[in-house]
Amino acid sequence: MKKIHYRKVILSDVHLGSIGCSINKVNHFIKNITCKEIILNGDIVDGWQLKRKGRWTKNNTRFVRLLLKKMEKDNTQITYLRGNHDDVLSRILPLKFDLLAFRENIQIEFNGRRYFVFHGDIYDTITSQFTFLAHIGDFGYQTLLRLNRIYNRYRNYRGKPYYSISKVLKAKVKRAVNFISNFEEKIVELAKARNCDGVICGHIHTPADKIIDGVHYLNSGDWVESMTAIVEHMDGKVEVLEYNDFLEQLNAIRKEEQSPINSDQYDQNRYDEFQPVSSETNNDGAIVLAN
Repeated sequence: MKKIHYRKVILSDVHLGSIGCSINKVNHFIKNITCKEIILNGDIVDGWQLKRKGRWTKNNTRFVRLLLKKMEKDNTQITYLRGNHDDVLSRILPLKFDLLAFRENIQIEFNGRRYFVFHGDIYDTITSQFTFLAHIGDFGYQTLLRLNRIYNRYRNYRGKPYYSISKVLKAKVKRAVNFISNFEEKIVELAKARNCDGVICGHIHTPADKIIDGVHYLNSGDWVESMTAIVEHMDGKVEVLEYNDFLEQLNAIRKEEQSPINSDQYDQNRYDEFQPVSSETNNDGAIVLAN
């Protein structure tokens, strides 16, 4: 099977263990790429949810195994940057094991231009200074995702595509729009202070690729709603890549090998993976965590 080759891949906010994680899609993405370096830019594991009622499934473990396999077979360098949902890592940073490194932030180069890379939560006042409010907000977000899942079952039954209620609300609510704008401005100021040409972050689940006050601002989005990653192609082109666009590229190079891949086949985990099951009928090997 042919794979798509990149120089670098940056993804964030996978939220392994949470109800909203699109684990099948991100696993399919990781499996079908090769690259020299993968940067996991925070909130890959959702420790907040795992402390409450999150679930670690076999597919979550597969994500880890796919990354380890890339280190072993392809000599891929993997750098894990701390986020706020996996902030337990801050106790051990920095740490390095051969091709695997854990850090707070790093600087990288794209086409001779220097970029500062970090998760971005330090510029979210609620997250950094009022943690209890951040947990309340996270609970509300998870509740919204559950409602969103129920609504999309109906849409799926009617043959309609996935629709993100929270994504639409963020785009329409003035306070949310202002928060994102202020967040981006602070990130750009940091890049200037670090004498960098660009900055790469995650955290706010809003993918972006734009110039702000002369600084190239990139946000890798998430694998809960946006399903996006930042990729550097072999010719040096850098873009925020959506999963559906990735599927089109993959289909293009495999059209003579197999039938086209349909993104809908990777949506079922949104509806089924976190449904309650008894210990007698739970055959996926999931570990159910509770307080």
